[in-house]
Amino acid sequence: MIFQDNVIKEYLKNVYFVTGTPCAGKTTISRELAKRHDLSVYDIDEAFEKHQKLSTPAYQPSMNKTFKDADEFFGRTVEEYKQWLISNTREQLDFVLMDLICLSQNQKVVCDCHLMMEQAQMITEPSRVAFLIKEPSNLVDEYCNRPDHQGFSNFIHSASDVEKAKATCSATLQSLNEKSYKDIKNSDFFWLERTLESTVEDTVAQVEKHFGLGKKEFPEADLVLKKVDKNTELAEKLIRFVEQFSWEDVKEHLLHILHTWEYTDWETPFVAMVDGEIAGMVSIMKTDYYPLPEIYPWVSSVFVAEKYRGYRLSERLIGFANTYAKECGFDRTYIPSEHVGLYEKYGYYYLKDIVNYGNGIDRLYVKQLH
Repeated sequence: MIFQDNVIKEYLKNVYFVTGTPCAGKTTISRELAKRHDLSVYDIDEAFEKHQKLSTPAYQPSMNKTFKDADEFFGRTVEEYKQWLISNTREQLDFVLMDLICLSQNQKVVCDCHLMMEQAQMITEPSRVAFLIKEPSNLVDEYCNRPDHQGFSNFIHSASDVEKAKATCSATLQSLNEKSYKDIKNSDFFWLERTLESTVEDTVAQVEKHFGLGKKEFPEADLVLKKVDKNTELAEKLIRFVEQFSWEDVKEHLLHILHTWEYTDWETPFVAMVDGEIAGMVSIMKTDYYPLPEIYPWVSSVFVAEKYRGYRLSERLIGFANTYAKECGFDRTYIPSEHVGLYEKYGYYYLKDIVNYGNGIDRLYVKQLH
């Protein structure tokens, strides 16, 4: 099945792509953008293992190629190594596009990736992609010294001739990115080059301007966070709010809970109000979509109306729910998610994988309430 470019672009209109060459600051900038503008982060490197499990040798041969050790991995020629990396990127792209389409339908996403220019032209508009670049020489030590690349660093240091392995890796990265580096600088795409003078603040500001993500100021006096009680005008208003949900997957289930008021003991929904209008909601629950009665309380049903996104209301709602949970005597709360980089912004950390009632695998996050 082939999807035309205009279809892909339409379904990815809520995705901002931060791409470019290695060690140019893609990860740092994408996460800072997410933090400032309440965006979800999608990191394709972090998703590779999941995609590899879904792949097959027939359709994704490079993703399924195995190596017995570091000597075999780095023993390839520079050209062989380079072509394998290119093939991996191309094969994974189908999985990435499906993930992004699902993730971005009800929220804006920043994707930390390594798209080639021709791929960017096919799947997005120039206004939604930023190329961060760095002169591609002597990259391997900087790459290995990053905390998020310690697995690769340990692997390369397991080679019998570490310096030779590093030389092969460095030559491959330079060969792979030298032409891209020059082509990007000569293209009409937005790009920024990382130098010794580059700062995170300045880079983020320029990428924000390119994406049109101007800083939103939210008048504190206009925002009210409230607990919703049964048989109140606010409860009826919340039902009407949920009826207008764009989050179709949970709408009917949540409406059933609200109509029958299945909340017991300390369970409750909360809302964020702006000028008397509900802007978002969250709930504290004993159970969620998982057969795990021993785990609670859950922070559930986090949703912010489209017109109020970008003001970090999700963070305020989750914080309000956590304050309530602490007042109820709990020292932690849990949030399930299939995504990486979303709830870490709010102080949650990954605990383990869990299976939901539909037999899908999600990630369980926990936060300690201090």
